[in-house]
Amino acid sequence: MSRMTILTEQELRAIVTLDLDAVACVENAFRALATLPVAMPPILRLDIPEHRGEVDVKTAYVPDIDGFAIKISPGFFDNPKLGLPSVNGMMVLLSSKTGLVEALLLDNGYLTDIRTAAAGAVAAKHLSRQDSSVAAIFGAGVQAGLQLEALMLVRPIAEARIWARDAAKAEATAGALREKLGILVHAEPDAANAVVGADIIVTTTPSTEPLIKAGFVSAGQHITAMGSDAEHKNEIAPAILRMADLYVADSARQTRRLGELHHAIAAGVMAAEEEVTELGQIIAGKRHGRRSASDITIADLTGTGVQDTAIATFARDRARVAGSGAIFES
Repeated sequence: MSRMTILTEQELRAIVTLDLDAVACVENAFRALATLPVAMPPILRLDIPEHRGEVDVKTAYVPDIDGFAIKISPGFFDNPKLGLPSVNGMMVLLSSKTGLVEALLLDNGYLTDIRTAAAGAVAAKHLSRQDSSVAAIFGAGVQAGLQLEALMLVRPIAEARIWARDAAKAEATAGALREKLGILVHAEPDAANAVVGADIIVTTTPSTEPLIKAGFVSAGQHITAMGSDAEHKNEIAPAILRMADLYVADSARQTRRLGELHHAIAAGVMAAEEEVTELGQIIAGKRHGRRSASDITIADLTGTGVQDTAIATFARDRARVAGSGAIFES
C-alpha cells in the first residue's frame, strides 16, 4: 500500500511563503547544481500557438534530496481576456528511493511563482551591490510584485519603478505594491527613464523583443532577466551581454538554447562555445561574482528543474510539520 499527500493551492499558500527559508532552499538547489552529479534533462515544451499557449515540463534528481519533482507548467497568455490566470499547473513529488508518488501539489503555479521569486533574490544577493536601494521592475503581473518583494529580503530597497506595456496595469500594480510593501513605488511609462538611477533591473515579461536597450544600462547596475524561458522570448538587447562585466546563467546549457544568451549567440555578439559562469558556481565559491561597485552584472534565469524539486520537497516537509493535506492510500 502506498500513501500520497494531496495539497491544494490554498493549503500550500498557508505553509509556503516568500521568506528567507524559501530563498535558502532555492540557493541550496543552485549550489547542488554546481557541486553534485545532478540529473536534469532538457525542458520538454509543447507549443499551442493558436491560443498563445505553451506547456513546460521540468524535473531534476538531486542526490542529497530524498524526492524529485516533475512539474507541468502551462502558460496561456490570452487567458486574462477570459478572466482566467495566464499560468497554472501542478507538481508531482516522487520518492528518489522507490519512485512511488509521495505528494500531488495542486498549486496552480504558486510554487513556481515562489521559487522563481526566490531565484531573483538569490541572484541579487550574489550579484547586485549590497547597498542597492532602487529597483526597476519590467512587467506588472504576479511575478513582478513577487520579484520586488524578494529583493526586499536581501537588499535595502526603498524605491521601485514599474514599467509595463499596459500603463493602466502598471499604475494599478504600483499602487498595490506601495500599499503592501510600504516603500515608494510608482509606474514609469518610459522604459529608458525606468532604469535611470536603478541599482537592480528585473524583467518579468513574455516579451519577444528586447525591452532593455543597450543605451539604457549604466555602470554599477545589476539586471535579472526572468522572462526568456523559451526560444522566441527576448527581454535584453544582445549587445548588453557583451558589454557586461559578468554574465551569469542559472544553467548554461539552458541559456544557450532558450535564454538571453541564445539571442546574443544568434546575433553574433557572444560565441556559442563561450565559457559561462553559473549562479551555483558563485554560490559554491568556485567562480567570482561582482568584483567592483561599477560592474554591470546580468543573471539570465530560465528556470531549472532543481528549483522545482527543491521547492516541492520544501513544501512537503512544511506540510508534514503542519499536518496539512489529504492522505490518499492505494
